[in-house]
Amino acid sequence: MNTSESSTETGSDAPAADTPPHRGWRRWAMDTRPLRIPAYRRLWSSTIVTSVGSQLTAVAVPKQIYDITHSSAWVGYASLAGLVPMVVFALWGGAVADTVDRRKLLLWTNSGIAVTSLLFWAQAATKLDSVVVLMVLLALQQAFFGLNSPARNASIARLVPAGELPAANALNSTVMQTGLVAGPLLAGVLIPVIGLPELYLIDALALCVTVWAVFRLPPLLPLGDGPARRAGVREIAEGFRYISRHKVLLLSFLADIVAMVFGMPRALFPQLAAQTYHSWGEGLALGVLFAGIPVGAVLGGLFSGVFSRARRHGWMVIGAVVGWGVAIAGFGLSGNLWLALAFLALAGIADMVSMVFRGAILLSAATDEMRGRMQGVFTVVVAGGPRLADVLHGTAGSVFGPRAAVAGGGVLVVAAMLALAAAVPALRRYRI
Repeated sequence: MNTSESSTETGSDAPAADTPPHRGWRRWAMDTRPLRIPAYRRLWSSTIVTSVGSQLTAVAVPKQIYDITHSSAWVGYASLAGLVPMVVFALWGGAVADTVDRRKLLLWTNSGIAVTSLLFWAQAATKLDSVVVLMVLLALQQAFFGLNSPARNASIARLVPAGELPAANALNSTVMQTGLVAGPLLAGVLIPVIGLPELYLIDALALCVTVWAVFRLPPLLPLGDGPARRAGVREIAEGFRYISRHKVLLLSFLADIVAMVFGMPRALFPQLAAQTYHSWGEGLALGVLFAGIPVGAVLGGLFSGVFSRARRHGWMVIGAVVGWGVAIAGFGLSGNLWLALAFLALAGIADMVSMVFRGAILLSAATDEMRGRMQGVFTVVVAGGPRLADVLHGTAGSVFGPRAAVAGGGVLVVAAMLALAAAVPALRRYRI
């Protein structure tokens, strides 16, 4: 591997690739080579179930809180109640994932999330109607998720060859984005039929599939023969120092922050639906706007064979973030709902490409002993960036108007990403 960081590893601890890529038209379709590996295939298959199930709970919690309080403010407070423990435990969970058998950590945390879902079901079934209980359970669930996510993502490099990491990330991202589309739609259909409590129960049963899949994984003990390490504040701080010493890792995080903070306009979707696209029907317009980016991401995943074999990972990230900015700017300038949908779908495709190669860089450019901590920071960036964007775009939208705020944000994404790429050559030079 030729990179700007001579000390990085290539994921050589994963199985060697021995299956040639598809030829002809099949090269355009999703690259499914990682699915030939039984352990990865089981883990990925379980994600198909849980990505939909988790969205049932994601819809049920705010719906139940609103039914109790009739206040959108309380729905927002609940989101904050989940964010804080997720951030704290994702950073700590990344350090833990670098010191223990990741398989055991995944077993414990997935079981914890399943138990939390059962508690959600119990409080809803007994009509407890307590916002405090809901917020405590949400905080507990997000804490388990923060512990789980770094270990899960870091494990992929131990299961899949380095050259197939983009394909594995595309498979994972496609499933998750499909869940973002199908889960809320399914929840909307099921709530009038079976009721709200049963959504939590379905999520809990779906998580049992994940627990079984993780149980079937091989042990994922820390590599090397060094002394056992603890997972404390010093180890978390060492993770941030590691990022500062490896510019390609730092740039991969900054690329996502630039794209999400400047270019994620979801806070303005309700205003755009009510003011700009109201002639199509406010409800239809709002649904189309929220579905646009996930639909594009799913399409990008289904045809990820077009890009998943690229070796210049740094340039792929740069191009994807610039493409995201251009598409968001085009969306901001669109007065037609269906043209807006097209631009949002293009943004979703660009986001998929960015996710695939940023994830591959994190798994290939970091040593195994640091992968958990890198994934912990990644989880925080992915979760925190859009929330910062909500504040920024909401404020800018009230000052400049929603369309100007969206278009301006897209232009800022392009300018900032090109400036970063020009100033720091490490990302441009990175390849595998």
